[in-house]
Amino acid sequence: MSMPANEESGEPGASIPSRPVTARRTQTAQAVQTVRTVGFGALTAEELDAWHLLRAANPLLDSPYFHPGFAAAVHAGGREVRVAVGRDQAGGVRALLPHHRERSLTRPAGWPAADFQGPVLAPGSSFPPLALLTGGVRGFAFDHLVEGCADFEPWVESRCPSPFLDVSGGLEGYLGRASRSGKDNMGQARRRAAKAERTHGTVRFVADAVDTELLSRVVELKRAQYAATGARDYFAEPDRHDLLTRLLHTRDSSFGGILSTLHAGPHLVAAHFGIRSENVLHWWFPVYDPAFAGLAPGWMLLRELATAAPALGITRIDLGRGDDEYKRRAKTGETQVCQGIVTRSSARQALRRARDSMVTTAKSSALGPSLRHIARKFRTFNR
Repeated sequence: MSMPANEESGEPGASIPSRPVTARRTQTAQAVQTVRTVGFGALTAEELDAWHLLRAANPLLDSPYFHPGFAAAVHAGGREVRVAVGRDQAGGVRALLPHHRERSLTRPAGWPAADFQGPVLAPGSSFPPLALLTGGVRGFAFDHLVEGCADFEPWVESRCPSPFLDVSGGLEGYLGRASRSGKDNMGQARRRAAKAERTHGTVRFVADAVDTELLSRVVELKRAQYAATGARDYFAEPDRHDLLTRLLHTRDSSFGGILSTLHAGPHLVAAHFGIRSENVLHWWFPVYDPAFAGLAPGWMLLRELATAAPALGITRIDLGRGDDEYKRRAKTGETQVCQGIVTRSSARQALRRARDSMVTTAKSSALGPSLRHIARKFRTFNR
């Protein structure tokens, strides 16, 4: 299942709600009639079992973000996760949507680092989004809603591609499906790994390292990258480093964190921390040491992960939304994720459209970094 290294007895991982033996049983699609919102810790055994059953019946929900283990880990860190539980006319659980509340706005659980979002429900079932607007809540904002949630369509403002790698059959299988650019970059990665070994020492890849010190180094490199690019520092909130540590020590067969590392001699050249559920790995926090940028270490790491995929039981690597060049080159396919806000306020929707229009203009503007910096500031407005 994994290639462990440096196993530690560190802090325990988040408690994973048990997966029922009948988790692959198909659920009958029915409309949600009532919605009740409770704290994650107050979910009943019936509701947790339904979460597993509904997710297993819907192929669109195979991302680890839809596993209850992700919501459990976020909630355990002190950032309350609440769950909207939808039931049908007979009282059966037909949908669950984990989220956070921030004053009058709610967001998907794990935001702003939840790369797939939406209700957990059976294919063809309906969910009433406006039922989320109770108790003073004026909006449910989403930015990575999976396609297929037809009930949210009136509030979708835009769509973006979310690329993935089909790594069925490992590296050989991937290369058979990759674009010419993807194949070329993987070939270059092999040659650069040989160069790194000649120059810096033996190249060592560990697919699943349970090592809190290495994880801290990943966070350190990621924060330096945020500072260098002017991006918002996700790890400025200390609980988010704790979240990764909790996920690292979550060693459940159906869900958990994976830290993969690539060394050349004594040097950590590149690393990645992601989450997996069954056969899907989400590419979450990739980093590399800028001192080795000339070796294209990100491609070296991606090549090693594709090679290790069969041993890990991974058949797909989700790269997440983004227009990064390496994602365009590496992908074998893509899905669509949606951005928008469920609200009864037409003024709020108009303001968001104006903001998004400015951000889009700034991204393509020849005025360069100064205007894009203003756009980043504006993007936070009305969030």
